[in-house]
Amino acid sequence: MLLFNTRGIAQTSIQEIMQATGLPKGAIYRRFETKESIVQAAFERAGHILQDCFIRAEREGTSAFDKLMNISAVYQDAVDNPPIPGGCPLLNTAVESDGTFPELRQKAANAYNGMARFVQSIIEQGVRNNEFRPDIDAAAMASFLIDSMEGAIMASRLTGSNDPIERNMKYTAVLLRSYMTA
Repeated sequence: MLLFNTRGIAQTSIQEIMQATGLPKGAIYRRFETKESIVQAAFERAGHILQDCFIRAEREGTSAFDKLMNISAVYQDAVDNPPIPGGCPLLNTAVESDGTFPELRQKAANAYNGMARFVQSIIEQGVRNNEFRPDIDAAAMASFLIDSMEGAIMASRLTGSNDPIERNMKYTAVLLRSYMTA
């Protein structure tokens, strides 16, 4: 997982996987038929790690606003201390699998959609709790929040600065507050 997320799928060889795991080629191929199946399993593992981070962040919030801000802070230190080294596996996988690996692309699309539903459910709970106005489009807002977070992670990795993450968090708060009832 770390090799694929830091070096990329195409740049990671079976030899490097053997070195990283300490397993001989035969042991790897007894469990996985192809490198592609290793990649898919690694993406699923990364997804579980991130899902745990997002669920923990959500549980630490007392309001929908707090929960959403906690989620946006998961990658607060994208440069030096990301949840998984190498940036966001969803973003990395989406870029690498587009047009070349349809099964992995579908897994990435499913992960994105799952994250969007998770964030949407928090927004909808905020509406039910009278925290957010009912005119908020929960599905569109959820997608926008994820899209902007992914862009900020990419910009932070590209520039070597957490400034894009900080800006994203600042304007996420501004946007969400504009829909708050009080």
